[in-house]
Amino acid sequence: MTHSQAENVIKNIIREIGQECAMKGQTVSETLVAFMVKVVVLDPRNGFNVDRTLTKADVQKLIKLCIERLLDTRNPSLDTIKMQVYFDMNYSSRVDLINEQHRILESRLAPVGREITDNRARTREELESVYRKMVSYVLLRSGLGSPTDIKVIREATAALQSVFPQTELAVFLSLNKKEKERHLKELTMIVTGIRLFNKDCGKGGEGIDDLPAILNEAIPAATHHIEIELQTSQDLAYRYTAIIETMHQSLNAEMELKLTMLKEVLYNVRQHEAYLCVILPSFITLSNLWTSFQDEILVLSFLNNLTVNLQQFLNAHAVIFPEDVMESLLEGIRVKTDDERLKESADDKVNVSDFTSEEWLFPETTINFSQLIVQYHGFCAYSFAVKDGLLVPGNPSLGILKHKEKYYTFCSRESAYCFARNPDKYIKMIGDKAKESPELIQLLELHHQFESLAPYSQIKSKDKSLKPITKCDSSTQTDTHILPPTIVKDYEWNEWELRRKAIKLANLRQKLTHSVQTNLSHMRRDNSAQVYLMKDSSTQTKRESSSNVPRPQIFLAGLRGGTPPITRMTKVNLTRAVDET
Repeated sequence: MTHSQAENVIKNIIREIGQECAMKGQTVSETLVAFMVKVVVLDPRNGFNVDRTLTKADVQKLIKLCIERLLDTRNPSLDTIKMQVYFDMNYSSRVDLINEQHRILESRLAPVGREITDNRARTREELESVYRKMVSYVLLRSGLGSPTDIKVIREATAALQSVFPQTELAVFLSLNKKEKERHLKELTMIVTGIRLFNKDCGKGGEGIDDLPAILNEAIPAATHHIEIELQTSQDLAYRYTAIIETMHQSLNAEMELKLTMLKEVLYNVRQHEAYLCVILPSFITLSNLWTSFQDEILVLSFLNNLTVNLQQFLNAHAVIFPEDVMESLLEGIRVKTDDERLKESADDKVNVSDFTSEEWLFPETTINFSQLIVQYHGFCAYSFAVKDGLLVPGNPSLGILKHKEKYYTFCSRESAYCFARNPDKYIKMIGDKAKESPELIQLLELHHQFESLAPYSQIKSKDKSLKPITKCDSSTQTDTHILPPTIVKDYEWNEWELRRKAIKLANLRQKLTHSVQTNLSHMRRDNSAQVYLMKDSSTQTKRESSSNVPRPQIFLAGLRGGTPPITRMTKVNLTRAVDET
């Protein structure tokens, strides 16, 4: 089966499941159905093999199981999955939310801006119409007052005329489109500043809301509401954790079923707590600058709506475990808060000397300790694996285990030691447990093990894990001469002195010097010389003639001596005269 055919089969399955649920009175989104299809296939208890093509019987079984789980409205696990899908589809960061709002504002202002920048007004009436449109544009972009309120229009017009009189309109219209758009934005900011200044002086500001006062009332109210929701979820999590810890020691068939429901409810409230903690820090950045107050009101409204809508996914546990049932289960049990658990185990730190291969990080030796991304959302990895999915918060101060570039926390020293002996074993156990309870994939942030179920926001931008920066007290000392001295006493740098020593060693006075020419070395040297050839030149004269001179002939007589005692030499010139030749 090709990839496109597989996609079509999956789309048909999702569509059929959605239609069946709608016919039975339960409307579900395609995203929720797609998530449920994946988790049902991953659950080993359902018997699906992801390595082979699904048969027709497998498809029918898959559809049936998905519909049963989607229609089970009393199931806390379904509530948790719905909460995760809703939050992932609706939550946006502050920057993305504001950028989207600005994009919408720009798209709405685009027609008004084009009417101004593309206008070719010539007459007086047309110029006045363009000026009125500029006033409307300024009001719409600034958002300070209604553009239909006559008082607001008059004030904005007066502020615009003070910096851009109508007589300058002809010059403005002669500019190119980009310059016009830039001038419009600058004029908007200037007019907005003038109106805000007038409001502060008590001489204007018609239609401008008192945003600081609004935020001063809205932010504490919203924060208080979220803190109450968060405290409620945390209290429920503490109580469910205490009950599960007690029941885990003495299990029977009836208790095991109730324990399973308790754990699903625990996952539900812990997920709600995690999302509320994400929402709550967003209020810290509110109301820093006046110009951002409108953006902050938008963020505030968005976060309030998100908080209210998350409440609808907490109904199941209140029905399954009402207050009277909870009181009976909690009888004789001490409920511990997360802070109390952390304080109890704070002093029992891991001893690094007990380990040879595992690396441990501590707050006093790691600079960015609080910024490390801990696995399983900070819950104890060992307790979750061994106690069949119990969520107990880990204590980072005991020591964070670094294993294969990932970081793990534990609720006690014993749990840390047991996990560190065989981390891969417990990691696999946690993955297997997450397949049975798919809501744990999102709660414990197991998307690196189940990449097909990763939220869109995490697939879009995968943040790299922060590397720990460890620190320690240390000192070093450098010796002056760390190697033994290698001074050569008979070292000589003078080449003539070296020559004299070489002559002494050769003892040439008692040796003979020989030179031998062999066949191999004979004529091996190639010599070449460069010469200048004689210059070939000639001279031309007006007269052509030739001459022949006599050849000199001189005879010397008496050079060999003779019989007389005195030798006499006689020079005889036998050269013929020139005229004789």
